[in-house]
Amino acid sequence: MSIQTTTPLRRVSILAIDGVFASTLMQAKDFFHLASLRYSRQLGQGRVPAFETRLVSPGGLPVRSFSDVVMPVEGDLGNTDIIVIPAFWDDFDALNKRYPQILPWLREQHARGAVLCGEASGVFWLAQTGLLDGKEATTYWRFFDEFAQRFPKVLLNQEKHLTDADNLYCAGGTTSACDLYIYLIERFCGANVAQAVARDILYEVQRNYAPGRMGFGGQKLHQDVIILQIQHWLEEHFADKFRFEDVAREHGMSIRNFMRRFQTATGDKPLHYLQRLRIETAKGLLSGTRKSIKTISYEVGYDDASFFARLFRQHTELSPNQYRQQFQQAA
Repeated sequence: MSIQTTTPLRRVSILAIDGVFASTLMQAKDFFHLASLRYSRQLGQGRVPAFETRLVSPGGLPVRSFSDVVMPVEGDLGNTDIIVIPAFWDDFDALNKRYPQILPWLREQHARGAVLCGEASGVFWLAQTGLLDGKEATTYWRFFDEFAQRFPKVLLNQEKHLTDADNLYCAGGTTSACDLYIYLIERFCGANVAQAVARDILYEVQRNYAPGRMGFGGQKLHQDVIILQIQHWLEEHFADKFRFEDVAREHGMSIRNFMRRFQTATGDKPLHYLQRLRIETAKGLLSGTRKSIKTISYEVGYDDASFFARLFRQHTELSPNQYRQQFQQAA
């Protein structure tokens, strides 16, 4: 199946504060506004945006960007479905004191079910709420040391450019934020809208990393340490040939006990979880490389490209070629 949300998307709020990098603020605005127009067209509603995309600030007041441009906003902090926290350049402690409304707002909105996203230094706000304690996160590489010192309870992963856990998303920088927005657009608006936005706006984005797999972070928020170890092992060995019986035995479990514990902890059967890992990896290869379908099939663990193509369609409702074509620039 393609990624779907259980509730309709009504509002995306992009947080503006003094010292914000205007480029990251407007990048988020453009991505989601374009998605709202594309989604509206798909729903047959014409050119009326399907959901609101608003720049917001504490008190609804204009802010002064890093480059000393006064940025108007469209509203105060309020109820929303997605919050994007762009990158900023300023003393975080000073900003925290200047804007005491932000942390309670983030906690309240997350408790209501909102998705929270931080880009680069914007991740500091997520960590300051305490919501990332015990969860995986990432940020821009220049901030690794400071972040680790400030937030020792957060599981900082310096190898990843994107992380997700319990509706908390972190992007290391501008390019990874693009991938995050496309993922969220797919989650809330469907694959066709996400691919149209990617085709329209990702002008020859060159990544120096693999986009990776999103959507698995929430499935690690459980207390079964052995199953969590197996999940990490699967992320490293998803393309290998192995039997779940052997994995279970190596971790001191019968296959029946393993199947039961895995589904109880993650909500997925092991085979379905493995298939999703492979398909998500394949999606990144299809959109980010020119490798053949056969090569990608082999690299994610399937010797039979026809079987891979059928499985890919089951998960995405598109063939591998259709998925790739919608990410390519129109001729």
